[in-house]
Amino acid sequence: MKSIIIGADIVPTAPNAHLFEAADTTALLGEELRDILASADYRIFNLEVPLSDIREPILKTGPNLSASAACVAGYKAMGIDLLCLANNHTLDQGKAAFADTVRVLDEAGIAHVGGGLTEEEVRAPHVFELGGVKFGVINFCEHEFSWFADYGIGANGFDPLYSLDEVSALKEQCDYVIALYHGGREHYRYPSPELRRICRRIAEKGADLVICQHTHCVGAGESWAGAEIIYGQGNMIFTKEGVADCWDTSFIVKLTVEDGKVRAEYIPIERTELGTKLSSDPSILGGFEERSREITEEGFVENKYLELVESLGETVRNHLSYFADAHIPFTKHGAGARNLINCAPHRELLVTYLTEIHGLK
Repeated sequence: MKSIIIGADIVPTAPNAHLFEAADTTALLGEELRDILASADYRIFNLEVPLSDIREPILKTGPNLSASAACVAGYKAMGIDLLCLANNHTLDQGKAAFADTVRVLDEAGIAHVGGGLTEEEVRAPHVFELGGVKFGVINFCEHEFSWFADYGIGANGFDPLYSLDEVSALKEQCDYVIALYHGGREHYRYPSPELRRICRRIAEKGADLVICQHTHCVGAGESWAGAEIIYGQGNMIFTKEGVADCWDTSFIVKLTVEDGKVRAEYIPIERTELGTKLSSDPSILGGFEERSREITEEGFVENKYLELVESLGETVRNHLSYFADAHIPFTKHGAGARNLINCAPHRELLVTYLTEIHGLK
């Protein structure tokens, strides 16, 4: 029997960067979770930060994350085999820092997918064999300050004109396709109507497992077209002050490979002062299962999303004010206005607010 571990965002921050640099996986993971990772045959996580000593922050809304190149020692010590680069923080410290990150990973012997220095690298899936099963991993993200198409370097953006066909092509080559989609509404535990349409379509095009890794919280899941879809699994390690309570709990996905069959199970984890650890809290997976049941109800996803939009009315109005200054180049408001148009969850929020709340159809 072979196994694969899939986890979400890993970001060294001020409280634990020294532990990454010292490769102290016991302090970062606790003994039980450390041993679970060590016992797996393959480990896949999301690299949510540049690993570089270059600091050239780009103009964007939201934080510009950074971590030293030396932090790669922690990732290496965790035994990580594959890191996903398609996310909204890939280019936080500019093109040079991203190119340096790729170099750092290559020198550490850690494979990567969903980003690169050329279009061919960016769009290439990652393929490996385990237990007699050929796996294909494809990684893409929403349009938020990191796309190769905008910068000529960076992340693999999800473009339905190309990405869905790439999923189908990968399925023709592989027995089992893992699609890692960095998207969704942060801190929201349910899929929006648009996110559900996207993920279901990815499943219909051949993915066997679809995981959304952007919301920083445990969401819900469903079976669709023979695939398992996870709408948010939370963070792996992202220690940060002043965040929502939903950051405290997460889960990792364990794929067990036996006799040519692949079975998924979920392992709950919880945030610690310096990292994360195995959790015995039954509400983590219990809540996931309940929300998974709720989204099967007719109209639930649409109605729940309308409740969210109504609750964020003031936020939406503040966002609309960005457009007043959008003509001024090189400003946060200009970057914010562009992001509201480009990024799928922000655009969906605005459109739903205007059409469903104010009736501008």
